[in-house]
Amino acid sequence: MKAVVYTEYGPPEVLHLTEIAKPVPKDNEVLIKVHATTVTVGDTRMRSFTVPRGQWLPARLYLGIRKPRRPILGMELAGEIEAIGKDVTRFRPGDAVFASTFEVGFGGCAEYKCLPEDGLLAIKPANLSFGEAAAAVGGGMTAWRCLQRGRLQPGQSVLIYGASGAVGTNAVQLASRHFGADVTGVCSTANLNLVRSLGAVRVIDYTRDDFTGDGPIYDVVFDAVAKVAPSHARKALKTTGVYLNAHKHSDAPAKVRSAALLAVKELIEAGKLRPVIDRVYPLEQIVDAHRYVDQGHKRGNVVITIGQTGLTSQEKSS
Repeated sequence: MKAVVYTEYGPPEVLHLTEIAKPVPKDNEVLIKVHATTVTVGDTRMRSFTVPRGQWLPARLYLGIRKPRRPILGMELAGEIEAIGKDVTRFRPGDAVFASTFEVGFGGCAEYKCLPEDGLLAIKPANLSFGEAAAAVGGGMTAWRCLQRGRLQPGQSVLIYGASGAVGTNAVQLASRHFGADVTGVCSTANLNLVRSLGAVRVIDYTRDDFTGDGPIYDVVFDAVAKVAPSHARKALKTTGVYLNAHKHSDAPAKVRSAALLAVKELIEAGKLRPVIDRVYPLEQIVDAHRYVDQGHKRGNVVITIGQTGLTSQEKSS
């Protein structure tokens, strides 16, 4: 099967499309024919080994000291189940699914991937294409879990910093359409209209204005990109307000993460949430996709397609 691998850390050019053995599902696993995955900031950081200084050693031990231990990137995917192990009961061949690969060593950038049936795997939302479904996983789950932690209530005010990214675009939609909050989004000039269209009643251009300038006016401040010093973000909070950070709250027990994936599926099918897709690349152009994400300006998600199955007309023309 085709897969994109990297055997050294470095720029996008370390990625190579090659042929590797097709995996065989274990008794408790399903074999997924992958139709779409994504390139996230996390993928590009692993590829280049760009991590904070304080996390260098644990990251090196996890990812690989001299070379990558997990040579296939891709944190999320969508596709169809081609085969199942003898103990699998939840899924059957032909099921359209979407999933996170975060807990199984990644691997979405390949034609096939095996996942345990009790992993972060669910039937694909019926109203999304495979490309859209792959883009819905990571950002949607993170936004949902973080806002749940914030105990956001109808009518409360929430500020979302990084509102145009993969997590932020989901958070704006969830906060406004599901939780019924009054949303202020912080983003760059180019993305103001996008964030408004997702449900923000107010937008702040961080290149021109400091979101703390009006004083502590928010019930919740959510840093969806983990780029603001917590002490600075808290300046915009009410005395009883809640500060949330996407990276700080990214870890969760498997049961919580599974519940989050199912919640994202239900919200999508209810019309309250839809992933924002910036660009779509075929697997053969994975290097170009990484170059683009490296620029740091993506809006929502960058999708990688493996074949043309399940793409919307808009995705095909991207």
